[in-house]
Amino acid sequence: MADPTLNFIHCPDATGGHRMAFWQWGDPQAAHTVLCVHGLTRQGRDFDVLVQSLIARSPHPLRVICPDVAGRGMSEWLSDPQAYAIHVYAGDMLALLAQLKPQTLDWVGTSMGGLIGIGVSAHAHTVGTTVRRLVLNDVGPALEWESLLRIGNYLGKNMHFDTLEHAADHLWGISTGFGPHTRQQWLALSAPMVKPDPQGGVRLHYDPAIAVPFLALTQEVAQQGEAALWQLYDSLTAQTLLVRGAESDLLSAQTAHQMTQRGPRARLLEFAGVGHAPTFVTDEQVGAVCSFLLD
Repeated sequence: MADPTLNFIHCPDATGGHRMAFWQWGDPQAAHTVLCVHGLTRQGRDFDVLVQSLIARSPHPLRVICPDVAGRGMSEWLSDPQAYAIHVYAGDMLALLAQLKPQTLDWVGTSMGGLIGIGVSAHAHTVGTTVRRLVLNDVGPALEWESLLRIGNYLGKNMHFDTLEHAADHLWGISTGFGPHTRQQWLALSAPMVKPDPQGGVRLHYDPAIAVPFLALTQEVAQQGEAALWQLYDSLTAQTLLVRGAESDLLSAQTAHQMTQRGPRARLLEFAGVGHAPTFVTDEQVGAVCSFLLD
């Protein structure tokens, strides 16, 4: 299968705009578009295995778009760290959809990408589209505070590594919740997570300043945001699949159950032996998402 093409879009913001990168797979003219959006410290190549399987299994032409959210991957870093926020990311995705003009749109969002998806799904009509099917990967309107504190312990460190292998070892140390992976699988996931360092070796791909608003978050503010997210979730009409790592410390079993009872009444699928968050690399996880989106 051909490699994806790297594309860019100019997204407006309060300081004049920024460039967001996105990886495009499959047929650019396909009527069916799937948008896959990554987690907080990740980037668009996280979905390579899933995307290749989606395209191979689809009975019709398919276009899959995997953005690098602002400040990550090949996208531009923002001049104002406070702009690293869900509402800004959602605005960027709406700008992307206004350019792509998909006839049929599905969304796969891991963690932060799922929160962006909830916001975009609620406002997609403003750019003339509708999210048909929504996959929320280990995330919901209510997030566990202890997990956010755990993430804050490693977020934003401007780290340097001598080799990709050293970087992969570090990333595994903070990502064991992803569940079992072979060394080959983990190196493939880790390679796009670093960039060459001008001083030699490699560094993490993302702007360390994404940590600024995250670390300023208080439990009170998080609870206020939770109420707003539940309101958005309750407004959704997309057929929704909620994927949860059975050992997740970010999405509680109680919140997951609530999500099956209100709003779009998500169908819940849990994977044993996985925490936060499933990576859509194993056959079981890939097959579940492909079946949901292509059935």
